[in-house]
Amino acid sequence: MIRRSTMRRALVAALASASLLAALPVGAQAEEVPRHICSYDWRAGTWQLKQLIKCAARRWDSPGSPAKAVEVARCESHLNPEAYNSGGYAGLYQQATRYWPGRADRWGQPDRSVYNARANIIVSIRMARATGSWSAWAGCA
Repeated sequence: MIRRSTMRRALVAALASASLLAALPVGAQAEEVPRHICSYDWRAGTWQLKQLIKCAARRWDSPGSPAKAVEVARCESHLNPEAYNSGGYAGLYQQATRYWPGRADRWGQPDRSVYNARANIIVSIRMARATGSWSAWAGCA
């Protein structure tokens, strides 16, 4: 038989978890992302790629600084948009390929490849902003 205090604790824990999930910034998820952000072409070289990261980090108020956003990308992929590892992570910020379609939709980049550096930057920076840190990239945060 389950005691009432045990049931009450379970109910309180479930409600607390639900309220934490509800606290995520829903408005940020629905925001449509313009076709072009900044005037940098990520395919034109590393300097342009870093400038695009910094510009996006400023636009979406990335945790840390724009330099931190570049540092995480450098750590994850050596600033290589085509990076892939056998664990199923790909792109500039090494997004999990199995979650990419949902993340791309959620953060305004539907139908974009994980290898599209612009999309990978936008999704990753917006994810980091929503959580307030780069902790999802634990090895590089």
